[in-house]
Amino acid sequence: MGVKREQSNSNTNGHVDSNSNGHMPVLRVGIIGCGEISQVAHIPTINFLSHRFQTTYLCDISEQSLQHCAGRVLGGPPKVTCSVEELCTSPDVDVVIIANADAYHVEHGILALKNDKYCMIEKPASICFRDIDRLIEAEKVSKGRVLIGTMRRYAHAFLDAVQEVGGMEKIIYGRVRDIIGPNSDFVEQSCTYPRRFSDFTEADVQDRAGRESDIFEQALTNEFEVPWTPESQTMLQLLGGLGTHDLSAMREIFGMPERVEGAFLQFPGIWSVIFRYKGFPVTYESGITNVPQFDAHIEVYSPDKIVRVDFDTPYVKGLPVTMTIRERIGTASFQERKIRKTYEDPYTLELLEFYDCVINDRVPKTSVCDARNDVELIKMVLRSGFGA
Repeated sequence: MGVKREQSNSNTNGHVDSNSNGHMPVLRVGIIGCGEISQVAHIPTINFLSHRFQTTYLCDISEQSLQHCAGRVLGGPPKVTCSVEELCTSPDVDVVIIANADAYHVEHGILALKNDKYCMIEKPASICFRDIDRLIEAEKVSKGRVLIGTMRRYAHAFLDAVQEVGGMEKIIYGRVRDIIGPNSDFVEQSCTYPRRFSDFTEADVQDRAGRESDIFEQALTNEFEVPWTPESQTMLQLLGGLGTHDLSAMREIFGMPERVEGAFLQFPGIWSVIFRYKGFPVTYESGITNVPQFDAHIEVYSPDKIVRVDFDTPYVKGLPVTMTIRERIGTASFQERKIRKTYEDPYTLELLEFYDCVINDRVPKTSVCDARNDVELIKMVLRSGFGA
């Protein structure tokens, strides 16, 4: 990759310190997909982290989107292309961010790995076992690694909550909640002014639709053995999209559940799932309403302490993730502490972790193998909700 990893060392926070000369390699980034998430999060964050990253290549099927995003890159104009292979084989790219349509995540991840590139893939990596296993196999024979973009798991408050929960003598209940307003409301107020373009061909539309249909059939019919209906397809997409953040974080803080006790799945509306763990339940409730608020949190109960992590919309930079601890003190006293450790947003922290993994050749915790467990959870939920 042209990156001198020996120049760097990890500090106690997991980030990379410079060598004795103070030099840090700047990773050259190729971004596949110039849509909303790249415009709102990835390109601006890389610009802010110019001492660690430089966007050198952009790829999209839309020429207008390429030109628009190229103008937003700091540090010199990037090369642009409609060819994923051109980007992945370029000597001007050290690492790849894959942020295009979900149906292409695995194919383009495999191409990056074949060229020994580390890559960050926006969630979900895949919503079927067949494809995520292909990505796992590709990683085994590559010098590259994959980080899946479930960025909430890199928030400092979440990491602190994991430690707090790990110190609990007994968990008696958990709640995972993610009920939010229309995403467009938050995006429009993010001051990033993303634009959408439609200069792609009918062949592009048909190719994406065919790939998605194949994935839905593979997951629902062949692997999950769930009736393939408009309702089950919609829930598969929602659980693989919005739900991946919640399910992935739930696994880190509680582990894998024993089974699903029940699931009420509907959209539009709110869906709810009860997971059984050894000795306690965890409820998961999620959905999208018309109220423009972001209500996402994880709350864990023990007999004497309650730990809660609150997430805000990641599309508005600088909104903190907080941890609140409520506990019994002494014989009858009550204490509540709200901790805001940093204003660093999860996207920034995720990219810093990605940098450290590349420089120090580490496997990220949000790896492909880790993400495979999310597919297992989605399977459990859909089988329960649709009577399989």
